[in-house]
Amino acid sequence: MKIIIHGGFFSESSTNQETKKAKQDALAEIVKLGYAYLETHSAVETVVYTVALLEDNELFNAGIGSQIQSDGKVRLSASLMDGKTERFSGVINVEDVKNPIEIAQHLLPYDDRVLSGDGAQNFARKNNFEYFNPITVQRQNEYEAKLNQQNNLGTVGCVALDADGNIATGTSTGGKGFEIPCRVSDSATVAGNYANQFAGISCTGVGEDIVSGSLASKIVTRVTDGFSLKDACDKSFTELKAFDGFAGVIGISNQGELYHCDSHPYMVWASFDVNLQVFS
Repeated sequence: MKIIIHGGFFSESSTNQETKKAKQDALAEIVKLGYAYLETHSAVETVVYTVALLEDNELFNAGIGSQIQSDGKVRLSASLMDGKTERFSGVINVEDVKNPIEIAQHLLPYDDRVLSGDGAQNFARKNNFEYFNPITVQRQNEYEAKLNQQNNLGTVGCVALDADGNIATGTSTGGKGFEIPCRVSDSATVAGNYANQFAGISCTGVGEDIVSGSLASKIVTRVTDGFSLKDACDKSFTELKAFDGFAGVIGISNQGELYHCDSHPYMVWASFDVNLQVFS
């Protein structure tokens, strides 16, 4: 059993030790809780549980504390993929909900498994997901001051390998801040979140770059074709250099290989198998 999570990129870690320590502590606690949950639950259940914990933490740009789009609204996107069944589900630009990853989980058995905008919100309400305003005072102040948030690239994600050898991935984001309303990120696409029986990948960074590189699905396909997880990631990141792609990934293979990498400094992450590891 293995689990790895990420909390996106952030620039303040290089200058603000208090923020850096808070994120290290939060990721360490969440990955330990996720691993304990994994001991008695499936990879899919664990990914949903763990991503929801990340969504509930204001340090990260997903769920509570998500960044605000240019029209003053928060729109959330999240996706889930079960590597065993190769079923993918997600919500895109859903408003006024607390945990979009849980809505993605609810969609997994449906034929229509990726919903956007009003359709996603209506589905959430019909399935008893209550109204929730994810805007925090800090995000509201940032929005009103029209701060440039391009350097606060924040998405959260989780990849888990359960005791039965099944892999699942989940990714959730609040966007990049001040974007055109209803801009679609990579997080609810197979470019940003993908798994099969061989590997699982969750991405963070600039969504447009990740989509252009078809990053998560490309890495998993390469592992399926016989690459090691490290080699698949490294080759795919070399290809991102053609357009200076800004991305980071976490992944697990069915051989138990854990790997993470990024194209720019730096992604925050934590993992747990036998021992806890946290970004430094």
